[in-house]
Amino acid sequence: MNATPVIAIVDDDAAVRHALGRLLRACDLAVELYPGAAQLLASPSIEGIACVVADVQMPGMDGFALSAALRARGLRMPVIFMTAFDKQAYEARARAAGAACFIGKPFEDTEIIRCIERALGLPRDTR
Repeated sequence: MNATPVIAIVDDDAAVRHALGRLLRACDLAVELYPGAAQLLASPSIEGIACVVADVQMPGMDGFALSAALRARGLRMPVIFMTAFDKQAYEARARAAGAACFIGKPFEDTEIIRCIERALGLPRDTR
């Protein structure tokens, strides 16, 4: 039996973080919520994270710096970037950072689920 993949949600907006956490839990995914990049990087469970969903713009360390810090530690889990700002301004940067997916806020529930399924190589949900 395979363990349920753990998805880390990293967003300084508590409402977004908690709503996304509820959505993913409803899809039978395990979720850990972090208010910023530093908290994820300091987490004792970081090596068990299967996928990171990170906001691009956060105080302190942004999503791109978080992705670089994960890679510098040898952690290769897929990173999905999301932003409420001009998507076109960040899309090329996200690709260069090796983004598994890049989405603009607000997004449909199905869009983030598809991104996570694709990033984890899960069979597509047919609900």
